[in-house]
Amino acid sequence: MEMKQPVMMNRDHEEPEKEKGRLVADNVPEKEQKSVSGSGQVSNGYPSTSPQSPREGAGSGMDRGSAVGTFRTLVVQQTSLDPPRETWSKKMDFMLSVIGYAVDLGNVWRFPYICYQNGGGAFLLPYLLMAVFGGVPLFYMELALGQFHRSGCISIWKHICPIFKGIGFAICIIALYIAFYYNTIMAWALYYLLSSFRSTLPWTTCDNWWNTPKCTRYLSTDLNISWTNNSISPAEEFYVRQVLQVHLSPGLHQLGYVSWQLALCLLFIFIIVYFSIWKGVKTSGKVVWVTATFPYLVLVILLIRGATLPGAWRGVVYYLKPDWSKLLSTTVWLDAAAQIFFSLGPGFGVLLAFASYNPFHNNCYKDALIISSVNCLTSFLSGFVIFTVLGYMAEMRQLGVEAVAKDAGPSLLFIIYAEAIANMPAATFFAIIFFLMIIMLGLDSTFAGLEGVITAMLDEFPHLLAKRREWFVLGLVCVCYLGALSTLTYGGAFVVKLFEEYATGPAVITVVFLEVIAVSWFYGTTRFCNDVKLMIGFSPGLFWRVCWIAICPCFLLYIIGSFLAFPPEVRLFDYLYPFWTTVLGYCIGLSSFICVPSYMVYHLLTTKGTFKQRLLKSITPEPPGNSGYPGDIIVVTNAV
Repeated sequence: MEMKQPVMMNRDHEEPEKEKGRLVADNVPEKEQKSVSGSGQVSNGYPSTSPQSPREGAGSGMDRGSAVGTFRTLVVQQTSLDPPRETWSKKMDFMLSVIGYAVDLGNVWRFPYICYQNGGGAFLLPYLLMAVFGGVPLFYMELALGQFHRSGCISIWKHICPIFKGIGFAICIIALYIAFYYNTIMAWALYYLLSSFRSTLPWTTCDNWWNTPKCTRYLSTDLNISWTNNSISPAEEFYVRQVLQVHLSPGLHQLGYVSWQLALCLLFIFIIVYFSIWKGVKTSGKVVWVTATFPYLVLVILLIRGATLPGAWRGVVYYLKPDWSKLLSTTVWLDAAAQIFFSLGPGFGVLLAFASYNPFHNNCYKDALIISSVNCLTSFLSGFVIFTVLGYMAEMRQLGVEAVAKDAGPSLLFIIYAEAIANMPAATFFAIIFFLMIIMLGLDSTFAGLEGVITAMLDEFPHLLAKRREWFVLGLVCVCYLGALSTLTYGGAFVVKLFEEYATGPAVITVVFLEVIAVSWFYGTTRFCNDVKLMIGFSPGLFWRVCWIAICPCFLLYIIGSFLAFPPEVRLFDYLYPFWTTVLGYCIGLSSFICVPSYMVYHLLTTKGTFKQRLLKSITPEPPGNSGYPGDIIVVTNAV
C-alpha cells in the first residue's frame, strides 16, 4: 500500500535519497496536492517542528532546472507493505499501563523495609537525589527512544548503534527469567485469596495439621499467653509449612516435588495473563483500568483502617524518624540507587515497547515526570500502610517495632501483614481485598514484561510473527509456565530468592549501563535531543544532557561496582545459600548478558569490508526502513 502523509517545511539545497522514495515535481496529481496541509502543518493536525530532523527531510530536494527563487511543490512517495503500527486507544491506557508496570510489589514490601533500615526519614534524601539524577533521566530517555523509533528493544538498535543489538536479546532473556519467578509470588497470593473465603482464616489457629508445638496463637484478647523468642505465629507456619512447604526441602540441592496446589494457582494466573495480552495493547490497555486503579483504592482503605489501630503511631514514628548518621554509610546510598532503579524499571524493554505505540507528537517528557512522581509517592504511601500495621503488631505483642519488622520481602506481606489482618474486625473482607491487590500489582508488571518481549520479537520478525501473534503469545506463556515449575517445588522459595538476587538484578543494570553509553556517546546526545525536539517541540535542557552523558553512567557503575565488591549474603528463613549457589546465580545472570558481546562479534564477522569499514558500519545508525516515524512520513516541501 502507498502511505501519503504530507509534511510542509522549507529546506535548502539537499540531494534526495533514492531509498526514501521517488520524487514528483510540478506535475503532481491533483488528488495528492489536496492532501497538503497549510504551511507549517502536518496532515494529522500536528504543527511541524522547525528545524526538521535530517531523517525526516531526507526525501526533499530541488529541481536543478528550476529558476532561482521559484517555489515548487515536491512530494516524496514511499511504498510500504507493512500494516500501520498499533496505537493506544486512549492516552490514559498508556499512562495506566506504565504506572501499573512501575508500581509493583516492590513498592509495597521493599521500599518500606529499606527506608526504615537505612535511617527512616533521612533515607528520603538519598532516595530523591538518586531519583532526580539517575532514575528519572533513564526513564525519560527510554520513553523518548521508544516513541521516536517506534520499535521494540531488539530492532531499535539498528537506528541507534547496530553493534549493540545484543542488548535487545539480553533484555528478552532477562524478562523470561523474571517471568519464571515473579508470577509464582502471585500464585502464593492466589492461594491466600482462596483460603480467605471462610469465617475463620486458616492462619489464625494452631490446631491445623501443619502446625507445630511451637505455634503460639497470640491475639489481643489472649491475656494469659505471652510471646517469647521461641514462639512461632500461626501465620508464619501457614506460610512456611502449608503454602510453601519449605520444611520438606533441605535446600537448593534437593527441591522436592511440585506442589499441585500452587501449580494450579499459577496456571490460573497465566490464563488471565494470556487473555489480557494476546490481542496487544488494545486489550491490555483496557484491563489496566482495573488492575492499575484497584490497588490504590485498597491502599487507601488499608491506610485508613491501619491509622485507627492501637499503636499505629509507633510504627509511623519508627518509619519516619530520621537517623542522619546513616547517611555517612555507602550502603544507604547504594540501597537508594538500587531501589529507585528497580522501581521505575528502565532496561526491561517495557518502556520502549509501550512508548512505541504512542502518537509521534505525544509529550513523553510530561509523561516521564508524572509517572515517576506517582511511583515515588506510591512507595511513600505504602510505607504508612505497612508501618501502621507493624506498630499495631508491636503494641499487641508488647515488643519494639524493630522486633516485629525483622521480616523483609514476601514474608512482610504473607506473615506479618496477614497476621495483622486476621486480628482486625471483618478480617475476611480485608484479607480478600488485600490479596486481590497483591495479585493485581503483580499482573500489571507481568503484562508489561511479556509485552516488552512480544513487541521486540514481532518488530524483529514481522513477516514471520505479525499475523501469528496469538500463537506466539500462547507459546511464550507456555514457556514461562514450564520455566516456573522449579519455583513451585517444596524448595521453590529458594529458587525465587536465587533468581531475584543474582539472575536479573546485576544483568539488567549492566545492560542499562551499555544502553546509556550507546545512546549518549555513540548515537550522540545532540542527535537524540534533536529527535526529542522533533517530537515534542523543544529540546531537553542542559541538565538532562549532563545526566545522560555523565551522571547516569556513573550512577549505574556505582551500583554494579558495589554489587561486585560486596556480594550480598543470601539467606532465606534458616537456610544460608552455599557458595556453589552464588556461582550458579552468576552463571544464570551471565547467560543473558553474554548476548551483548556475542552479537558484537557476530556483527563484525558478517559485515563486509575491511575491519575499519566494519567497525564504522557497526556504530553508524542504519537508514530508517519501512517501520517507524521517519520511514512512514511522506515529505512535502516548499523548496527554492
